Amino acid sequence: MLRVGLTGSLGSGKTTVAAIFREHGLVVLEADAIARERMSPGQEVFRRIVEHFGSSVLRSDGSLDRARLATLAFSEGRLNELNRIVHPPVIAEQERLTNEIFARDPHAVVVIESALIFEAEAWGTVPNWRQRFDRVILVTAPDDLKIQRFLARILPPNVTPEQRAAAERDARLRLAAQLPDAAKIPRCDYVIDNSGALDATRRQAERIVAEFRAAASV
Repeated sequence: MLRVGLTGSLGSGKTTVAAIFREHGLVVLEADAIARERMSPGQEVFRRIVEHFGSSVLRSDGSLDRARLATLAFSEGRLNELNRIVHPPVIAEQERLTNEIFARDPHAVVVIESALIFEAEAWGTVPNWRQRFDRVILVTAPDDLKIQRFLARILPPNVTPEQRAAAERDARLRLAAQLPDAAKIPRCDYVIDNSGALDATRRQAERIVAEFRAAASV
């Protein structure tokens, strides 16, 4: 069995790499998907967020206003408060799911896709999380390219210049809140350069898959 961390900043392309891993039979658990589920009405994380930040983070339908939460986190400097609520239960659920998978298949390769593997340690929300992984992969690209990809993903075709400028400011705030790639690279086992064509990224990912399969079968 092999426990792998897949990380990368906003717009780096880690979701693309995760999809390639899935194509080759690796099990991928998405931290964001688990967090969204835990932050839905009726969940303990949801209750704690509302209790901590107040009813201003709620939409009229009773769900969390994620745009308001993002403003509080990135523009008003309250990111660590949010992470201290969300990170521990999300990572505990990742651990539970991973252990279930290994119990069924001792030779499985489980990939945890998370943007914040190193940040969770640096911010003190999940100490020593890096040490829980057998391997860690960083997906990287130049920051300007990351921003372009992020904007292409979130903006509608008819976006105004003002809306685009606001979205770019938000993206840069989010990127600035994450550790730079230069600080992560020395702590990673693999680095996938996703600054070029998809085929080049695929070749890098497939070489790693072959190594993982060999290691997990031992």
